[in-house]
Amino acid sequence: MPDQPDQSDPSLRLLWRHRSGAPVEPKPKRGPKQKVSVDEIVDAAIDVADTEGLGAVTMRAIAQRFGLGAMTLYTYVPNRGALLVLMVDQVIGRVELPALPDDPRGRLELVANLQHDELRSHPWLLEVQDVRPWLGPNMSDRYEWQLQAIDGLGLSDLEMDQTVAVLVGFAAYIARSEHMKRRAEQVTGMTESQWWEANYETLDEVMAGSSYPLANRVGTAAGEAYQAASDPASELDYGLARIIDGVLGHAAERSPD
Repeated sequence: MPDQPDQSDPSLRLLWRHRSGAPVEPKPKRGPKQKVSVDEIVDAAIDVADTEGLGAVTMRAIAQRFGLGAMTLYTYVPNRGALLVLMVDQVIGRVELPALPDDPRGRLELVANLQHDELRSHPWLLEVQDVRPWLGPNMSDRYEWQLQAIDGLGLSDLEMDQTVAVLVGFAAYIARSEHMKRRAEQVTGMTESQWWEANYETLDEVMAGSSYPLANRVGTAAGEAYQAASDPASELDYGLARIIDGVLGHAAERSPD
């Protein structure tokens, strides 16, 4: 039988380069002695993503930061996908995982809020697609910490995993909403309240004859409370409280009397 092509993910050894038995730095097959470390390359890519957006992270752009040719960078990182994987795990490793409180509700809130704050600081994390960054050492540490926050509630192992997914998924949804709101303000040069004020009369005109009694009542109440069409921070607090109510209520139902 012909030899099967190697389908192993080249980013795995790079991800775990500082742990287990993997070498700290990969050895290039050819070319000059390496001048910078993989860590420095990944840190530079994170800086570009933070300041210019994920689209600005290219192999050529990162190579130029170090005075290297684009092809030379491939002796450090095999491709852009691997670089993105390394960026995700490395930026996650910058966050010190706090001690978990004794209160179950506080632990679940901490899991979601840490995820939310991280995504607000690095919104490009919301755009990383088509790669598998969750098997790195820092992501593994994070997942273990998240499970520790849920352990002891009385949930099954599968329910523990699903609870983590719900908490971080909701936090990501809110962070994405906030990011889109900020982007809209940057593009239009107007805050949300300014946009509504500028377009109120036009909306009143084009919607004349249409009846939305519930939307009008609820939208008016929300607008008065938020001074905007939406308030992601309030949505985070409310939604997270209801999610945790459900998780703790479900766990209580499973517990023996």
